[in-house]
Amino acid sequence: RLLLAGGDGANRGYARQSVAGREIPYVEWLFPGVLGMNIMFSSLFGVGYVVVRYRKNGALKRLSVTPVRPVEFLTAQVLSRLFVIMVTTSVVYAGSVVFYRFQCRGSYLTLFLVFVLGSFSMISLGLLIASRSGSEEFADGVLNLITWPMMFLSEVWFSLEGARPWVHRAAKVFPLTYMVDGARKVMNDGAGLGDISLHLAVMASMSLVFVVTGSLLFKWQKT
Repeated sequence: RLLLAGGDGANRGYARQSVAGREIPYVEWLFPGVLGMNIMFSSLFGVGYVVVRYRKNGALKRLSVTPVRPVEFLTAQVLSRLFVIMVTTSVVYAGSVVFYRFQCRGSYLTLFLVFVLGSFSMISLGLLIASRSGSEEFADGVLNLITWPMMFLSEVWFSLEGARPWVHRAAKVFPLTYMVDGARKVMNDGAGLGDISLHLAVMASMSLVFVVTGSLLFKWQKT
C-alpha cells in the first residue's frame, strides 16, 4: 500500500491507495531455486569428482603425453557435462509442468539461456576446484565448503529480503544467485532478455574467469 500526502498546512493528511499485483504461490517461487540447486550439485560434484578420479588413477598422466592441452581437455569436460545437465534439467522441468502445472510467463528460449550460462559457470567452477586436487576426499571437502553457503545465500529456499547488507553482498559472489534470480524473473515475472542482461553478463564473465584460471592452474599429475 502507498500513503500519499495531500493538502497543506492544517489540512495536510494522507490518502490510502491500494496497489494490486499478482500473487505468486510459494511453490512457483521455489521451483526455479530447486532447478538451480539440482544444476549446482550436478555440475560441481559431477565434474569435480571425475577429473580428480582421472588424475588419481593415472588417466590424466597418459593424456599429458598427447597433444591435448589443458584448456582443450577442460572445454571438452564442460561441453559434455553441460549437455547431460541440460537434458536432465529439461526432463525434470517437463515432468514438473505435467504434474504441478507450472507456467513460464517469459520466453522458454530466454529461460534456456539462463540455465545454459548458469550451468556453464557452475561446471567451470567445479573444474577450477578440481584443477589441482589429488584426492576425492579433499575435493569433497572444498565442494561442500562452497555448495552449502551458496545454496543458503542464493535464495534457493527463502528470500534474503530484510537480511543485513553484507549478506546481500556476499550472495552476489556466487553464480547460483544470478541463475536462480534470472530464472525467477523469467518464469514468474515474464522478464525478457534485456531485463536479465546483467545476470547473463555476470554468469558469462564468471565462466570465462573460472575456465581460464582452471587452465592455468591445471596439473596432469598429482603434486
